[in-house]
Amino acid sequence: MRSKSIPRLVRVLPYKGTTRCFSTSPHRFAGQVRIVEVGPRDGLQNEKTSISLKIKLELIKRLAQTGVRDIEAGSFVAPKWVPQMANSADVLNHLLGHPPSAPHPITYNYLVPNLKGLQNLLRTADDVKPGTAPDLSQPTEDSDSLPTPPPSPKEQEEAEPAPITSTEDPNEMPSDTSGVNDPVKPASSSTLGNQTEISIFTAATEAFSKANTNCSIAESLDRCKEIVTLAKSRDIRVRGYVSVALGCPYEGPDVAPSRVAEVTASLLEMGVDEVSVADTTGMGTATRTRNLLKTLSAAGVANQDLALHFHDTYGQALVNVVVGLEHGIRAFDSSVGGLGGCPYSKGATGNVATEDLVYCLHSLGATTGVDVEKMAEIGSWISTELGRENDSRAGKAVLARLRM
Repeated sequence: MRSKSIPRLVRVLPYKGTTRCFSTSPHRFAGQVRIVEVGPRDGLQNEKTSISLKIKLELIKRLAQTGVRDIEAGSFVAPKWVPQMANSADVLNHLLGHPPSAPHPITYNYLVPNLKGLQNLLRTADDVKPGTAPDLSQPTEDSDSLPTPPPSPKEQEEAEPAPITSTEDPNEMPSDTSGVNDPVKPASSSTLGNQTEISIFTAATEAFSKANTNCSIAESLDRCKEIVTLAKSRDIRVRGYVSVALGCPYEGPDVAPSRVAEVTASLLEMGVDEVSVADTTGMGTATRTRNLLKTLSAAGVANQDLALHFHDTYGQALVNVVVGLEHGIRAFDSSVGGLGGCPYSKGATGNVATEDLVYCLHSLGATTGVDVEKMAEIGSWISTELGRENDSRAGKAVLARLRM
């Protein structure tokens, strides 16, 4: 009988990096930062008002033209848990059949909570042939209110757990993943290399795991393993999320770094390609972020296998990003306009705004390949469409300067 306890790290994962301070290694830093845009999935899933398929596809189309290489596009979860993601199959169908023009290939990521979610994604993808699917982004007789697909079969709704809000490394790329030698150009048709990727999730605390997925951490890891097995059999890259890594709404801010490291190592050992360690509640501080990263390194987790995902609830997201940079992390999740939140973490605000993150990184000498002006325009547009405040300070400042 299989034990349900969390597997202990029985071997040290290879770590070839060297310890260097960010402030003394500008050449190593520049040109190596990758942005994972999570707005269309993590950013929108907690919105209260209904969002049409047309708006989602327009958001993704605009983001594809900014230079970002990785976009979370949807989530294959039961609509009863996350109504905003009910049309993710249509999003996948459209992106496979009519991918938006972009300056380079893009990896589109979809969250799957369990094996059934992945099977639904594969069934949708297998039915699509490029150019044959209807172009859902084109105006129709009632294009402003495109219908939401009906809920999944009842048995899926009953079996499927609710998802976390955090996110989202897409496919392995050359060392120049930020576009250091590939400045943002006018949109062109560079879609043949587009990739589809999935993400899975677990948590760093038992209380959050129970509230979010109605199972223990060990049970969630078992679910993850069967998803990874099927994904790898289809040559699909897998991204993992560890939520509440720096603070839990049920257990408080002092989440044990050793537990985060143990869960992260378990995901990597089962074949996950990258783990995004998420401060779902925004409780993280510079000190706790630094201690967590040191613990991950001590456990043998390599920097290149990690991304960081910060919410800006207490205004500490960019501070924690810089701590991550100093430690050697080169992949960060963010959401245009600061969209987001967490339905299972009351009070948690949105993700760090992509505009703020890009502006910060560029000011430190990094190259991301992302056009901050285009991103600022998108942040303003989507905020207006959703009837909400634009939470990007850099984005608003950039637009104010452009309109002078």
